[in-house]
Amino acid sequence: MPTIPLVPPEPPAGDPQKPAPHEPNPHEPRPPEVCPRQARPQEARPKGARPHEARRMAESFGVNADRYDQARPAYPDELVTRIVAGRTGLGVLDVGCGTGIAARQFQAAGCAVLGVEPDVRMAEFARGRGLQVEVATFEDWEPSGRTFDAVVAAQAWHWVDPVAGAVKAARVLRSGGRLAVFGHVYEPPAEVAEPFAAAYRRVAPDSPFSGQSGRRAIEVYQAAYAKVADQLRESELFEDPEQWRFDWERSYTRDEWLELLPTTGGLTQLGPDQLAEVLGAVGNAVDSLGGSFVMPYTTLAASAVRR
Repeated sequence: MPTIPLVPPEPPAGDPQKPAPHEPNPHEPRPPEVCPRQARPQEARPKGARPHEARRMAESFGVNADRYDQARPAYPDELVTRIVAGRTGLGVLDVGCGTGIAARQFQAAGCAVLGVEPDVRMAEFARGRGLQVEVATFEDWEPSGRTFDAVVAAQAWHWVDPVAGAVKAARVLRSGGRLAVFGHVYEPPAEVAEPFAAAYRRVAPDSPFSGQSGRRAIEVYQAAYAKVADQLRESELFEDPEQWRFDWERSYTRDEWLELLPTTGGLTQLGPDQLAEVLGAVGNAVDSLGGSFVMPYTTLAASAVRR
C-alpha cells in the first residue's frame, strides 16, 4: 500500500468568515454522520450547540464499528472519479474517515490515503482494513509538513469547526488541490419513516431529535450543502465552489434496514430497550410492505479547488 509522502507545507491564505451552523438529522446516515457514530445512552447534543461542539457524540460512533462498516453504503463511483479526475497516485486526506468506507474507495482508485479519525475504535478498525489512520480531531491533527492533492470528508464535515476546518484544509492542500465535502441523503417511504418517527417520539420524548419528521425533503440537504459552498467561497481560500448531485437507489430487506438504523445519529442516543422498541416498530412497517423496500438515495457534495 502506498504511503503519504512528506513534502514542504504550503502556507494558507487569509481567514474565512464565520458561517452559520449545519443541523444534523437523526435519520440521516452520516459519520459523524453526520459522518453519526455510536453514542452513549441518552447523550444528546446540547440544544443550540453546533455539531462540531458536540465532541462526545461526534466521537462515539465506534461502539460497533463492524456493524457500522458493514451496514453503511459506499459512495457513487462517479463521485470518486470526479474527485480523482483520472489521475493515479494522488495523496488524499480523509477527514473523519471512520471505518474507512470512502477511504477504501479512493485506495481502489489508485490513491495514497491517510485518514484522520477522533475515535480510536473506528481508527483501529480502519487500520485492520489496510488504511493509514492517525487519531485526532481534524482541528488538532498535526500535518507535520505533509500536503495532499485532495482533502475529503464523507459525512463528517459537520463535526469539524467550519472556520478552522477551511483554514486547515487550505493549509494541507497543494496548490490546485481539491476539498470535497459529501454525504448521503435518503428518504425512506412514508410507510417506513412515519412509524420510525412515532416510535422515536414515544421512547425519547425529551431528545432534541424527537420533534423531527421521519422524512425530510431533499431541498433541506441541498440548502445545507449550498451553505458549505458559501462558507468556502467566503473564506477566500478556494476557487468558486461546485455542487454535485448523484441519484441512485438500493433495495433493503427488513434485516438489512434494521442493521443500518442503529448506526444513525438519532438511534445512537437510545438505550437498549428504547432501541428495541423503535426497531420493532420499523421492522413491522417493513414487514407490511412485504419484507423489503427500495430506498432512493441522493449523494450531495460541495467541492472547491484551493487557490
